[in-house]
Amino acid sequence: MEMPEISLDAPIPGQSLTAPLGDRPWQNPAQYATPEEALEFYIPKILDPIYSDQILDVLETGMPITVIANALQSVMVMEGKHTIDVGILVAPVLIELIELIAENAGIKYVKGTDAPEGDKEKISEAKISKVIAKLKSAEGEKAVTQEEPVVDKEQDEPTGLMARRT
Repeated sequence: MEMPEISLDAPIPGQSLTAPLGDRPWQNPAQYATPEEALEFYIPKILDPIYSDQILDVLETGMPITVIANALQSVMVMEGKHTIDVGILVAPVLIELIELIAENAGIKYVKGTDAPEGDKEKISEAKISKVIAKLKSAEGEKAVTQEEPVVDKEQDEPTGLMARRT
């Protein structure tokens, strides 16, 4: 039997998913080191009519302002414009600026910082369904340990997508 030829100069698995240290923008020093410098970058960009029209279009869909501001500052962190901490510090100013643009345009918006409307003491349906599922599983475990399992004799044949048909 012949041995297969092995190449030792091939890339290792996962090598394409890595990059040398300092090769990514966020691994280098930020372009704007202070919140003031970052805001000098953001404010003209957001007030640009083309950019503000796009923001207004997104606000009309019901997207909260906080989501837009957080996405914007996160992208700028990834591009190396500023650090994460500077992004966190400028986010409230971005939210207020976008809110001002929406008010001037007469667009209804969702800020995203308010508690959801409705009864604050009301428990969400998702939480209720989780509790019910836990109770049912706890009851099922007790029933299985106390009684013999019930076998459905009508369902002797396998079912499902991969079941054999005769």
